[in-house]
Amino acid sequence: MSSSSLVESVAALARQVRTDAAAIEQAGRLPEPLLGRLAELGVFRLAAPRSAGGLEADPLTLCTIVHDLARADGSVGWCAMIAAATSVTLGHLDEQVAADLLADPGFLIAGVAAPLGRARPVDDGYRLTGRWAFASASRHATWLVLGAVLAGESGPGGRPVLRHLVVPAAEVLSHDTWQVAGLRATGSDDVEARDVLVPANRSFSLFGPVPPRPGALYAFPVFSYLSLGVGAAALGIARAAVDEIGRLAREKPIPGQGGTIAGRPAVRTAVARAEMLLGGGWHLLRATVAECWQTALAGDPVTLEQRARLRLAAANAAGSAAAAVDLAYQAGGGTSVYASSPLQRHFRDVHVATQHAMVGPDIVELAGAVLLGQQVDTARL
Repeated sequence: MSSSSLVESVAALARQVRTDAAAIEQAGRLPEPLLGRLAELGVFRLAAPRSAGGLEADPLTLCTIVHDLARADGSVGWCAMIAAATSVTLGHLDEQVAADLLADPGFLIAGVAAPLGRARPVDDGYRLTGRWAFASASRHATWLVLGAVLAGESGPGGRPVLRHLVVPAAEVLSHDTWQVAGLRATGSDDVEARDVLVPANRSFSLFGPVPPRPGALYAFPVFSYLSLGVGAAALGIARAAVDEIGRLAREKPIPGQGGTIAGRPAVRTAVARAEMLLGGGWHLLRATVAECWQTALAGDPVTLEQRARLRLAAANAAGSAAAAVDLAYQAGGGTSVYASSPLQRHFRDVHVATQHAMVGPDIVELAGAVLLGQQVDTARL
């Protein structure tokens, strides 16, 4: 399936998701038929190598698909983002290993890149132990990528050596910790590994050199790729909120005055400002991605400055989305606080999305240091 056909198919599916959004949140998980359809379309293998059975789609396709699904329902867009973006890690594995994973039509990979575990080297691989929070989509995953520190090893300057290990989801414990304000159906539970054996060929490092795999996607900065989906999901949630305040403004009467709240200057201004925020955030994200993608397609390395600007575009998208939702929520007045109003769900969802470390204030500060030519550790870019 071509990228354009996939985007069209996802847009059609999103219309049904929008109808089911309230029920999805109440259930706290994505429905199985929806998971099956997303898997069938290839969303969960969006960035996996084409030679191994993935789609190897460009990052703009990721942004568009995630945005459209999140516009329909924040949790659905978020889970799709996690699975699609995490599938890029299969480009770090041997092609046959990746093909074996992708042979499952229900393949869905999630995980936590942060090195919160400990991997003990053994003759046939590693023994992995640890506990990771915020494992979004883990309730639906078939595989998990988990970050760890290698026990007994150190790198230059005594720094820990980090690895990422691909583990069957069935071999880890899940702790029901996801009792939260928003994105309630993402199932971002804690997961725990207790001395799980992981073969060496299912390990790699996201902090290491670019894997020797052909294709522009695997020359694109991996952490930038992972962060883009966070920004796109936030913008999708915000798009839904602005759509909703537009509908509400045309229908909600002004008590005792006649007309609707669309006639109030404050509401008009809020909608206009929200549209500016969304337009600016989406344009900057797409333009920055397109520029860096052209660099990767040309076979040139994406520069450190470009990587910094990619991360800023993702952070700006998330921040602009939250600001736009706030405007829509406030313009809705008392209506916004009711559980029956989509505005309160969008408000909760977007403010959970902005808490993701990929778009946090420390990344903004790091990108600023790079743009100023400061000597800083850029491994997270």
